[in-house]
Amino acid sequence: MMRVSRCIRSLTLTVLMAYGVLGVLAPAHAANWLEKTIYMSGPRYDAVLPTCDAALGTIAARFGQKEGRFWNSDLQILGFERVREIAFQPWAAGTIPRRFCSAVALVSDGRKHAVNYAIGEDAGMIGMSWGVEWCVVGLDRNWAYNPRCKMARP
Repeated sequence: MMRVSRCIRSLTLTVLMAYGVLGVLAPAHAANWLEKTIYMSGPRYDAVLPTCDAALGTIAARFGQKEGRFWNSDLQILGFERVREIAFQPWAAGTIPRRFCSAVALVSDGRKHAVNYAIGEDAGMIGMSWGVEWCVVGLDRNWAYNPRCKMARP
């Protein structure tokens, strides 16, 4: 029984290797009409994004969660002021539409910190809705947007 099992495994492996070699040696073919029109054109964006104010609740909640979970800190964002749009779709055509914004966050330590953030189309959970990427200047502890949150700007 053991010998038969080994023979079957060996035969299966040989067949898979043969298919692999034939697949590598097979000539490439051009994309068909369906691939060219639907799959090759890329995603279609509407560039319909909420205003800068819409992301503030998400930023405050995620900031508090990040500070508590990863940095053992009780810091919270208590409010925002001077919310403004910096740019809308500043890059080349065909890129993901983004609205770049900035604000000043009133943090529970009594200080005010600038916040840079971008609202992107289809950037939310599994691409279902808009998403937000943000950085609080002076509290970017893992340096994801260094220097001084500059990389969160256009």
